[in-house]
Amino acid sequence: MKPGKPAAELPQTATAPQVPVQAPGRMFGSQLFGGAFRHSAGSGFNPDYQISIGDRVSLRLWGAFLFDGQLMVDPQGNIFVPNVGPVMVAGARNGELNQLVGNHVRKVYKANVNVYAALDVAQPVKVFVTGFVTQPGLYGGIAADSVLSYLDKAGGVDPDRGSFVDISIRRGDTIRKRLSLYDFLLKGRLDLAQFSDGDVIVVGPRQHTFAISGEVYNAYDFEFGQSRISVSDALAMARPKPGATHVSIIRRQGSEKTSEYYPLAQAGDVQLNDGDQLTVTADRYAGTIQVRVEGAHSGEHAIVLPYGATMADVLAKVRSNSMSQTDSIQLFRKSVAERQKTMLALSLQKLQETAFSARSSTKEESELRTREAELIERFVAKADKVEPKGQVVLNEKALQTTLLEDGDVIRIPEKTSVVMVHGDVLFPNAVSWQSGLNVGDYVEQVGGYNQSADKSRLVLMKQNGEALPVSERAKVAAGDEVMVLPKIDSKNIEVTRGITQILYQIAVAAKVILDL
Repeated sequence: MKPGKPAAELPQTATAPQVPVQAPGRMFGSQLFGGAFRHSAGSGFNPDYQISIGDRVSLRLWGAFLFDGQLMVDPQGNIFVPNVGPVMVAGARNGELNQLVGNHVRKVYKANVNVYAALDVAQPVKVFVTGFVTQPGLYGGIAADSVLSYLDKAGGVDPDRGSFVDISIRRGDTIRKRLSLYDFLLKGRLDLAQFSDGDVIVVGPRQHTFAISGEVYNAYDFEFGQSRISVSDALAMARPKPGATHVSIIRRQGSEKTSEYYPLAQAGDVQLNDGDQLTVTADRYAGTIQVRVEGAHSGEHAIVLPYGATMADVLAKVRSNSMSQTDSIQLFRKSVAERQKTMLALSLQKLQETAFSARSSTKEESELRTREAELIERFVAKADKVEPKGQVVLNEKALQTTLLEDGDVIRIPEKTSVVMVHGDVLFPNAVSWQSGLNVGDYVEQVGGYNQSADKSRLVLMKQNGEALPVSERAKVAAGDEVMVLPKIDSKNIEVTRGITQILYQIAVAAKVILDL
C-alpha cells in the first residue's frame, strides 16, 4: 500500500485465502461454482433493494438547471441535491428512487427541470460464508451482490457434504431468507437479498438424494428436502428425453436390495426414498425400418418397410433403369462395419503381441527384431485408421431370407465397362474391359507388378462384395476390381501370417490395399 492513501479508497477484498475453482461433480448443482460468479459485481438494479448509507446515486438534471454527477448517501441517510437541499433516501426502495427524488426537485423547480436518479453503486460490505462450503470465511463484496457470488467466493457448496436446497441468510439471530439453488438451476428464479456488514450465509448439510441415469437430459444425483419425493417430481428435475418409456428403481433400504419397473405413465405417484437409484429407458420395439436405396435406379431413395422385411421386399419397390446392374446389388450395414472394425482391432493387437514377444538369440537378430517392431508399429498405426464399409455379400438365391436392419444402405451398381486394377502395380488405373482377358492381362496393361508385389496374393473383388483369392489366369468380368497385395518380408512366420491376414481383412472390409 502506498503511503498516504486513504483506507476508504482501498478495494474491497476477501479476508479468506483465494479458493480454487470447483470441478463439476456428479451432484446436480455443483456445476454452478466454476468461478463465473465470484468476480461479478451486483448491478444494484434489484427494485426491492433498500437504499442504504454509503450507497452512491447517479443524478441527472436537465432543462432550466443542469447537473450530472454521483451523490453518496450520507450518515443521516440523505443525498444533497444542488439548489434543492438534502433528500432522505435511506430505506427507500430502489424502484421508487427516481420518483422520490423527482418529487423533491419539483418542490423547488415547478417546471422546465427534468430528473433522472438511479442507484449507481451499492455500499461495500463483508459477509460471512459458513456451513458446508469448500472454504468458510469472510468475503468482501457489495450489498447488491447475489448469494451465488458469495458462495462462489467461498469455493461453492461442498459437493460431497453440503446442501443445494437448504441455504439460509442470517442477520444476528434472525433468518432473513431461505434459498434453494434448484429454483435458480431449474426455473431461473433467484431471490435477491440485500446484504449488510456481518450478515451470515449458512449452507446446511446434505439432505436426501436420489440418482438418475439413462434417457434423461440431467443425469445427476439430485437432492430433496422432504423425507420422500414422487417419481413425477424427480423426473421434472431430470427431464426425460422424448423417447423415454420406462423407469426402473433400485432401492437399498437396510440390508435388502429391491428392484421395481414401471411405464413412465404409471410411475408418477411412486414414492422415492433417500438413496434410491433410477434408470430411465427407451424400451421400444421397432414397428418399421427405413433403408436407403442408392445408385442406378429411378425410384425413391428412402423406403419404409415393416420390421422383419427382406431384400426381396426392397427389390419389389425398386424402379430399375437401363443402367441398373441388378444382379450385383450391394448391401452396406452399420453393425457389420462396427464388427469388422472390432475384428481388425483384435488382429492388430495380436500382431503387436507376436512381434514384441519374439525372442532373439544373437545381437544381430535382436537389432533385426527391433527394426521389424518399429515397422509393425507404423503399419498398425495406419491400419487402425482404416474404416470398414460394412458390406454384406449377397447371394442372389437367398434374397428372400436376407433380413434387413434399420439404417441399411442398398446400392444398385451402375453398368460399367471398366476394370479397376490397384495395389502393388506400377500404374494403378481403370482399364477398359475386354472379353476373354484374365487377371494377368489387366496387370500387364497397368505396367506390371511392383518389386514389392506378391504375385501369389491376388484378390478379385466382385461388385456384389464377394472377394476371391485368384491366380493370374482367373477370368475378369466388367466392374471387377483386381487387387495386388504386397510381399511380406519377415523371418518371423507368425508375423508374416498376421500381416497377411490383416491385409486381406482390410482389402475385403475397406477395398483398399495398405502398404507396409
